[in-house]
Amino acid sequence: MYTTINEQGILNNYSTEPEVYYSEYPSQEQRSRYAFQGGIATLLVTALVLVACAVS
Repeated sequence: MYTTINEQGILNNYSTEPEVYYSEYPSQEQRSRYAFQGGIATLLVTALVLVACAVS
């Protein structure tokens, strides 16, 4: 951690910054998994909304 002190004795702490890198495009397997998770999430939210409407 990098620390400086100004004229009034106040400390300023600076964290170390992580190395920057470029992300990689997801593979076909990852894309299909994301689509599956999105479908499951959509079904869950739809079921919750329908249950809430039925109860009220």
